[in-house]
Amino acid sequence: MTVFDSGMSSHGFVSIRGIQMKAEILDKLAQIEAAEHVSILHAVESGSRAWGVESPDSDYDVRFIYVRAMKDYLCIREKGNVIEWPLDEVFDINGWDLKKTLVQFQRGNATLFEWANSPVVYKTTDLWEKIYDACRSYFSEKAALYHYYGTAKSTFRQYLQEEFVPYKKYVYALRPLLACRYIETCHCVPPVRFDELLRQNLPDELTVQINEMLQVKDRSDEKDRNPGLPVLRKYIAKEIDRYEQMLKKMPEDRVLDWERLDQIFLASL
Repeated sequence: MTVFDSGMSSHGFVSIRGIQMKAEILDKLAQIEAAEHVSILHAVESGSRAWGVESPDSDYDVRFIYVRAMKDYLCIREKGNVIEWPLDEVFDINGWDLKKTLVQFQRGNATLFEWANSPVVYKTTDLWEKIYDACRSYFSEKAALYHYYGTAKSTFRQYLQEEFVPYKKYVYALRPLLACRYIETCHCVPPVRFDELLRQNLPDELTVQINEMLQVKDRSDEKDRNPGLPVLRKYIAKEIDRYEQMLKKMPEDRVLDWERLDQIFLASL
């Protein structure tokens, strides 16, 4: 069950476990702020729980953006730009420094735009809202398509060639391809949730098999293997080839304005 900011489940019912997990995550974020002497601007769920397709044994992939005090950016010995909290079976928590974040916005990093639009928010600030509003225009269709196409291609080749496969990997291949389709049609940042991406105009046969796959996945552990699904396999292979050809012809569209990012960074300290 996905942890929503309100402590509600996706069906609108209060999730006791969700409330407990959110409290534990907020406590860990507070520990990080104290131990690392940083301020967390935005913290969200990433991965399957943000996509709304988690398995019963899915962990919590928490991602956050933080900022240090101005004096820490003026030191001769630079501070690290990534914080990785000790990993365990339940939590995978790490974050990026604001300076690294702004560089990645300029590069059109699709993962960063997903964090900014995650429907599962643990903590946010007015400052982050101002930062993201100023950085929305750095979204690059080509960079995002490359990211999603590459993710789908890697997943397809590595996990979906056998007779029996983990259905989780179908989601990891389909979701980026559906994000590509959304970008191709709408020319903007795609939705994070898988069910929203499925609202696009898709072949009936594909939609039926995706729904059947999700029903099996929802009652299976992540490592369980089930029979391969030919309709999904054919669609994934075809779309990977199509986007590979499309990307070869796409012009660069990244925004090259570094001055605005410098202004955002200085104003945030």
